Amino acid sequence: MFQFPLGLLRLFSLLDGLSFIVLLYFSIYEKRMLGNDDAIRIPGMIHGAIFTVFLILLFACWDRQKWPLKRVAQVFVCALIPFAPFFLEPSLKREQQSANS
Repeated sequence: MFQFPLGLLRLFSLLDGLSFIVLLYFSIYEKRMLGNDDAIRIPGMIHGAIFTVFLILLFACWDRQKWPLKRVAQVFVCALIPFAPFFLEPSLKREQQSANS
């Protein structure tokens, strides 16, 4: 699963989706409802770092896998929508398996 760059993209896509959901929790519940203004500082930095690595891997896949711009845009947009990376994972897995065979 951790083959460069597609396997790592899959991993960071899932990590990005998970960190995004955690960030939404902290921003909605902890910050807005409980009034803790510092609640999103650490989760935001973690999510930002994961998202940055995700983008680097996305560009690496674009180059190495020779993806069309439409596929790159699809993967990128899925990173912006909560829970979408989890629905994207099966297609990335199939693509990685076909690339390995």
